[in-house]
Amino acid sequence: MNNLWQCLFVFSVATAFVMSENSNNDIQVTCDEQSVHVKWKIHQSMTGNPARLFLGSCFPSQFSNVSNGAEAEFHYPLSECQFRRTATWKYLVYENQLTYRPLPKPNPPSFTYPIRCVNDRPKGWIPAFQSSSTGAIQGHGELVFHMAILNHDFSGPAESSVFPLGSFVPIWAGVDQQAHQPLVLLLEECIASTTPEISPDSLTYPLIANKGCLMDGKKSLSTFLPRSHSSSILLHLQAFRFAMGQEVYIHCKLTAWDPDNLNDVKKACNYNKAKGQWELLDDPFQSSLCQCCDSTCGVRGKRETDSAPQGLVLKSVLGPLTITEDSA
Repeated sequence: MNNLWQCLFVFSVATAFVMSENSNNDIQVTCDEQSVHVKWKIHQSMTGNPARLFLGSCFPSQFSNVSNGAEAEFHYPLSECQFRRTATWKYLVYENQLTYRPLPKPNPPSFTYPIRCVNDRPKGWIPAFQSSSTGAIQGHGELVFHMAILNHDFSGPAESSVFPLGSFVPIWAGVDQQAHQPLVLLLEECIASTTPEISPDSLTYPLIANKGCLMDGKKSLSTFLPRSHSSSILLHLQAFRFAMGQEVYIHCKLTAWDPDNLNDVKKACNYNKAKGQWELLDDPFQSSLCQCCDSTCGVRGKRETDSAPQGLVLKSVLGPLTITEDSA
């Protein structure tokens, strides 16, 4: 069954005494779509204080101490107990640990048992990353937009906001189309700035300009990556020499557009250094739409303003992030 949850368990290192008294058979885990149920047969040495038993940050939801042995049960939603959720293109993964802490933190636990629940990612699911790197979207309409700085394999939010010079800043943007007609997500403009709001005094650096041209790709390894579907876009932005050590914000203009109506003002263009020419991300055979990247890609008329019926243009701000000198 496509939505059937699987449970994978990996036994980790604990003290020799506890390991000898607790086997995999002592812990039973059942993963459901939105919750987890753990039954843990407790060794006598752990029964004195059930409050020292944890699933992540949660205490046992039930504890029994009878003649044939003690048992702790944890029955919680996967949204609680500090479960860590990561997402790949195929799966949603929830991870946590059972621990026994005879002494309070910062003393380490004497027993740990990692728990991992894996589920097929629902069709059409888009991660709404909740972190300081998530874009603040302003706009109107029924479409839901997302933007975030991710980790190196685009499977979840970035774990750090510090990027050494020359490393890559993985940026993801997507639109939740719901019942809307198919749309293509474009980054029309992105500007790096030292301020969360651009003012005449802000130090700025253009990244994407001229209606979707990745200008930074001409002098770096920055590139749009191939799409998995039209409603999202991935940008590998190489950390650039700009405001070193300071807070940097990336201001972007996102456009949801008719995928059958790409033109010289609604496009995503990479610069191919080997060929010395611009290429259209979505269809290299239409790369003529990118020929204006080195000149001016002008507006074609009133019908293609931000309020055009074919799409919607919104603004997002990512950051702050910090670019540092390469430690190498």
